[in-house]
Amino acid sequence: MNFKLRIWRQSGPEEKGRFESYDISDISPDCSFLEMLDILNEQFVAKGEEPVAFDHDCREGICGMCSLYINGRPHGPDNAITACQLHMRKFKDGDTIIIEPWRAKPFPVLKDLIVDRSALDEIMQAGGFITVHAGSAPDANAIPVSRKNAELSMDAAACIGCGACVAACKNASAMLFVSAKVSQYALLPQGKIEATRRVKSMVKKMDELGFGNCTNTYACEAECPKEIKVTNIARMNREFFVARLIGGDE
Repeated sequence: MNFKLRIWRQSGPEEKGRFESYDISDISPDCSFLEMLDILNEQFVAKGEEPVAFDHDCREGICGMCSLYINGRPHGPDNAITACQLHMRKFKDGDTIIIEPWRAKPFPVLKDLIVDRSALDEIMQAGGFITVHAGSAPDANAIPVSRKNAELSMDAAACIGCGACVAACKNASAMLFVSAKVSQYALLPQGKIEATRRVKSMVKKMDELGFGNCTNTYACEAECPKEIKVTNIARMNREFFVARLIGGDE
């Protein structure tokens, strides 16, 4: 398969970026999208040219590193996958593929397709913790948890922090990410001790970092590779409302 690639190139955070066009040929339809970029970079290196910088780590859809905007969609033209799970058979021979970094003020471009997503780490640091006692693990049945809440908590905890929800949102909102991290604790008894402080701190940090608000277009849920549900946003709003009523530590 042959493709024409239009890739965003930017040498640094303070530099002006631009799209560059490249032709690539003889790509297997079973090749992953990141493997295709590897092949392109091998060609650049062989010619002594600067390869395209892009993030990747596990390439198994669980690290959240491969944050690419492909043909107008986070992670490309497929559902419930990351860019590393996208295969070239999803495109047609001869297609032009436009590849960009995430476009959001809290995610500044570092180089080419790499953005700084440490804002999500700052939100986690603001409130993503639970009180635990050091020592051996407690008995499995020591703290009863309903099956429904356990499954909902695990579903929320599946969030990999890739930032696709922010990239998909017209407001660059991080509400889906933050609500998933709030929900994974709020649904379990272990997370109740710091519940009010956690939700207020995380929402406050999200606002400080410049993320937009949610206007319920559901674009975040549609593009989330782990299919995190917007019902988590409703839960977070309830947790935040209760926390503000109760007061206490920020």
